[in-house]
Amino acid sequence: MAEAITNAAEAQRALASLFETHEHTVFFGGAGVSTASGIPDFRSVDGLYHQQFDYPPETMLSHSFFVSHKPDFYNFYRKKMIALDAKPNRAHTKLAELEAAGKLDAVVTQNIDGLHQIAGSKNVFELHGSVHRNVCQRCGKTYDAKWIMAREHEDAQGVPICPLCRGEIKPDVVLYEEPLDDNVVNGAVDAIAHADMLIIGGTSLVVYPAAGLTRFFNGEKLVIINRDPTPQDHNADLLISCDIAAAFDF
Repeated sequence: MAEAITNAAEAQRALASLFETHEHTVFFGGAGVSTASGIPDFRSVDGLYHQQFDYPPETMLSHSFFVSHKPDFYNFYRKKMIALDAKPNRAHTKLAELEAAGKLDAVVTQNIDGLHQIAGSKNVFELHGSVHRNVCQRCGKTYDAKWIMAREHEDAQGVPICPLCRGEIKPDVVLYEEPLDDNVVNGAVDAIAHADMLIIGGTSLVVYPAAGLTRFFNGEKLVIINRDPTPQDHNADLLISCDIAAAFDF
């Protein structure tokens, strides 16, 4: 297993050099990419899974809970999943710059915050969807996160209702018990399979099936950037364990 780099300046130099010598790079990221933007991750000490709620977060983020406890689901969704004030950090903006310069083919993300697109990334595969798309299940009209937070169109229990057809609104977010979107998965797999460098960042690599997509990488260089060890560290050519936003500040 590669020895981990813990110094941000050293990480910056290593990443800059790798981007100069590889033509088809894909970035695969998770919640740790957005923590520097003020969005908590799930499994760290301060993550959502260690906070106290009326129900476990894993339960509230399930399809069955959405169906049976819509008011509780939307209360949690508004308070903990939507972060309208969050801004892209240096990891987001650098990845967008690298794509614009032709040095990054795609971003594959497990995040639902939309910060990669806000930063300027174009080719983004959102494995778990986005809070910025909330879809009427009757007529198909899509509403953004600001509309959800405005709470202008909701029933007496706080559940958003489509003003056009009175249909039920569901976030375009993949909940537990729901499958990933085939088109998104196929696009992500194709990008990873054609990459000569895969950078995995800010993810524990324990959430499946998303984490399983990395097995399609057959390229030259595998880089893992994460604060804590992952199950795939032994496969990495380069390990970086410093802050990911600092690592990309080059």
